[in-house]
Amino acid sequence: MVQGSIPEGEANSLRERHERRAGIGGDAMKAFSIAAAAFALALGGCATNYQLTLMPRDSGKLYYGTATDSNNGEGTMTVTIEGTTYTGNWLQTTPATTTGYVSGGVGWGGGWGGGRWGGAGGGLISVDNPNGGRANALLRGPDGQGLRCDFIGSAQGTGGGLCRDDKGLIYDVQVRTVSTEKK
Repeated sequence: MVQGSIPEGEANSLRERHERRAGIGGDAMKAFSIAAAAFALALGGCATNYQLTLMPRDSGKLYYGTATDSNNGEGTMTVTIEGTTYTGNWLQTTPATTTGYVSGGVGWGGGWGGGRWGGAGGGLISVDNPNGGRANALLRGPDGQGLRCDFIGSAQGTGGGLCRDDKGLIYDVQVRTVSTEKK
């Protein structure tokens, strides 16, 4: 045993008491662990690709591109405009949803004078960002030309945004999800 450490049997007992007090032990913690494992497996089995459609504000011409999500809030992106292919990376700066575990709470019972207070276990909650998720991309052409993009998207994988090239030309962008499964 390392000096200052708690013996294993005593540590387990302390952890179990803490989990009971916090309302996260036993069945609630098992349910959370199972849900987290299922969520991780579901995400791990698929990659997400995006189809991009761009239109410059000075004409009605359409240009196209793709982006790939590496399932960690970033990925690669390619756009071709007038025969020039821009490549680079995009990065999520604000998520479209946030998921967390909520525990505790006050349930049934009376009050301070000997009444009984109850507690609830807890569970996973997911909250949408009302302003949508945000991402940006920095792309370069073969001769060093730049294309900078800002996007706003929903949790459903659609969105839009703007790209601006080094000459100051602005492109409106639509983003659509194209799901593929890893094999």
